[in-house]
Amino acid sequence: MVTYKKPILTDIPAMQSLVAQYVKDGIILPRSDDEVATNIRSYIVASIEESIIGYVALHIHSMRLAEIRSLIVKEEFQGKGIGKELVTRALEEGKSLAVQEILALTYNREFFEKLGFHEIPKEQIPEQKIWQDCIKCKHFPICNEVAMLKRVN
Repeated sequence: MVTYKKPILTDIPAMQSLVAQYVKDGIILPRSDDEVATNIRSYIVASIEESIIGYVALHIHSMRLAEIRSLIVKEEFQGKGIGKELVTRALEEGKSLAVQEILALTYNREFFEKLGFHEIPKEQIPEQKIWQDCIKCKHFPICNEVAMLKRVN
Protein backbone atom coordinates (compact mmCIF):
# COMPACT_ATOMS: atom_id res chain seq x y z
CA MET A 1 0.00 0.00 0.00
CA VAL A 2 1.33 3.43 -1.00
CA THR A 3 1.34 6.18 1.61
CA TYR A 4 1.81 9.88 0.92
CA LYS A 5 3.32 12.37 3.36
CA LYS A 6 5.56 15.36 3.79
CA PRO A 7 9.19 14.22 3.99
CA ILE A 8 11.59 14.91 6.82
CA LEU A 9 15.23 15.91 6.52
CA THR A 10 16.48 12.37 7.04
CA ASP A 11 14.59 11.38 3.85
CA ILE A 12 16.90 13.51 1.67
CA PRO A 13 19.52 10.79 0.95
CA ALA A 14 16.80 8.41 -0.28
CA MET A 15 15.24 11.18 -2.36
CA GLN A 16 18.59 12.06 -3.92
CA SER A 17 19.32 8.41 -4.65
CA LEU A 18 15.96 7.97 -6.37
CA VAL A 19 16.49 10.95 -8.67
CA ALA A 20 20.24 10.50 -9.37
CA GLN A 21 19.96 8.78 -12.76
CA TYR A 22 17.33 11.26 -13.98
CA VAL A 23 19.62 14.14 -13.00
CA LYS A 24 22.55 12.47 -14.78
CA ASP A 25 20.38 12.04 -17.91
CA GLY A 26 19.34 15.72 -17.76
CA ILE A 27 15.65 14.94 -17.25
CA ILE A 28 15.45 16.51 -13.79
CA LEU A 29 17.51 19.46 -12.59
CA PRO A 30 20.15 18.78 -9.97
CA ARG A 31 19.40 20.04 -6.47
CA SER A 32 21.94 19.96 -3.67
CA ASP A 33 21.10 18.39 -0.32
CA ASP A 34 21.04 21.88 1.15
CA GLU A 35 18.61 23.11 -1.52
CA VAL A 36 16.31 20.14 -0.90
CA ALA A 37 16.56 20.75 2.85
CA THR A 38 15.71 24.43 2.44
CA ASN A 39 12.65 23.48 0.42
CA ILE A 40 11.71 20.27 2.26
CA ARG A 41 8.22 21.61 3.02
CA SER A 42 7.58 21.86 -0.74
CA TYR A 43 7.82 18.10 -1.23
CA ILE A 44 5.35 15.24 -1.01
CA VAL A 45 6.75 11.71 -0.97
CA ALA A 46 5.15 8.40 -1.88
CA SER A 47 6.34 5.40 0.13
CA ILE A 48 5.77 1.70 0.44
CA GLU A 49 6.75 0.25 3.80
CA GLU A 50 8.85 3.33 4.64
CA SER A 51 10.77 3.10 1.33
CA ILE A 52 10.42 6.22 -0.84
CA ILE A 53 9.27 5.30 -4.33
CA GLY A 54 8.42 8.77 -5.65
CA TYR A 55 8.03 12.43 -4.91
CA VAL A 56 7.06 15.81 -6.24
CA ALA A 57 7.65 19.40 -5.16
CA LEU A 58 5.32 22.39 -5.36
CA HIS A 59 7.51 25.49 -5.63
CA ILE A 60 5.85 28.86 -5.07
CA HIS A 61 7.10 31.55 -7.48
CA SER A 62 4.69 34.33 -6.56
CA MET A 63 1.27 34.97 -5.04
CA ARG A 64 -0.18 33.94 -8.40
CA LEU A 65 2.10 31.16 -9.67
CA ALA A 66 3.51 27.87 -8.38
CA GLU A 67 5.36 25.12 -10.19
CA ILE A 68 5.33 21.33 -10.15
CA ARG A 69 8.98 20.28 -9.85
CA SER A 70 11.06 17.13 -9.64
CA LEU A 71 8.24 14.67 -10.26
CA ILE A 72 9.78 11.22 -9.98
CA VAL A 73 8.41 7.71 -9.55
CA LYS A 74 10.69 4.70 -9.28
CA GLU A 75 10.62 2.89 -12.61
CA GLU A 76 9.01 -0.33 -11.39
CA PHE A 77 6.12 1.66 -9.89
CA GLN A 78 5.39 3.83 -12.94
CA GLY A 79 1.99 3.44 -14.59
CA LYS A 80 0.24 2.64 -11.31
CA GLY A 81 -1.25 6.09 -10.64
CA ILE A 82 1.42 7.20 -8.16
CA GLY A 83 2.61 10.14 -10.26
CA LYS A 84 -0.97 11.21 -10.82
CA GLU A 85 -1.67 11.08 -7.08
CA LEU A 86 1.48 13.06 -6.28
CA VAL A 87 0.55 15.81 -8.75
CA THR A 88 -3.08 15.80 -7.57
CA ARG A 89 -1.93 16.32 -3.99
CA ALA A 90 0.41 19.13 -5.09
CA LEU A 91 -2.47 20.77 -6.98
CA GLU A 92 -4.67 20.52 -3.89
CA GLU A 93 -1.93 22.09 -1.80
CA GLY A 94 -1.55 24.92 -4.31
CA LYS A 95 -5.28 25.51 -4.26
CA SER A 96 -5.31 25.57 -0.45
CA LEU A 97 -2.61 28.25 -0.56
CA ALA A 98 -4.73 30.30 -3.02
CA VAL A 99 -2.25 29.95 -5.88
CA GLN A 100 -4.03 30.83 -9.12
CA GLU A 101 -1.94 28.88 -11.64
CA ILE A 102 0.49 25.98 -11.56
CA LEU A 103 3.24 25.56 -14.13
CA ALA A 104 4.98 22.34 -15.17
CA LEU A 105 7.94 21.97 -17.49
CA THR A 106 7.84 18.43 -18.80
CA TYR A 107 8.88 15.94 -21.44
CA ASN A 108 5.55 14.13 -20.88
CA ARG A 109 2.84 16.42 -22.25
CA GLU A 110 0.15 13.73 -22.30
CA PHE A 111 0.51 12.98 -18.59
CA PHE A 112 -0.11 16.61 -17.65
CA GLU A 113 -2.88 17.07 -20.23
CA LYS A 114 -4.78 14.22 -18.54
CA LEU A 115 -4.55 16.24 -15.31
CA GLY A 116 -6.04 19.37 -16.91
CA PHE A 117 -2.89 21.24 -17.88
CA HIS A 118 -2.59 22.95 -21.27
CA GLU A 119 0.50 23.91 -23.22
CA ILE A 120 1.68 27.52 -23.16
CA PRO A 121 4.47 29.27 -25.06
CA LYS A 122 7.73 29.23 -23.11
CA GLU A 123 7.85 33.01 -23.49
CA GLN A 124 5.05 33.16 -20.89
CA ILE A 125 7.26 31.53 -18.23
CA PRO A 126 8.32 34.09 -15.62
CA GLU A 127 11.84 35.40 -16.16
CA GLN A 128 12.95 34.47 -12.63
CA LYS A 129 12.25 30.82 -13.47
CA ILE A 130 14.65 30.93 -16.41
CA TRP A 131 17.47 32.51 -14.45
CA GLN A 132 17.01 30.55 -11.22
CA ASP A 133 16.50 27.08 -12.63
CA CYS A 134 16.82 26.70 -16.38
CA ILE A 135 20.35 28.08 -16.41
CA LYS A 136 21.38 25.06 -14.28
CA CYS A 137 20.16 22.61 -16.92
CA LYS A 138 22.66 20.85 -19.12
CA HIS A 139 20.30 21.42 -22.07
CA PHE A 140 20.09 25.20 -21.61
CA PRO A 141 19.40 27.15 -23.81
CA ILE A 142 18.17 24.40 -26.18
CA CYS A 143 15.17 23.09 -24.26
CA ASN A 144 12.90 20.30 -25.43
CA GLU A 145 10.56 20.50 -22.46
CA VAL A 146 6.98 21.61 -22.92
CA ALA A 147 5.57 24.37 -20.71
CA MET A 148 2.18 23.38 -19.27
CA LEU A 149 -0.15 25.45 -17.11
CA LYS A 150 -3.25 24.76 -15.05
CA ARG A 151 -5.54 27.30 -13.42
CA VAL A 152 -6.45 26.11 -9.90
CA ASN A 153 -8.25 29.06 -8.27
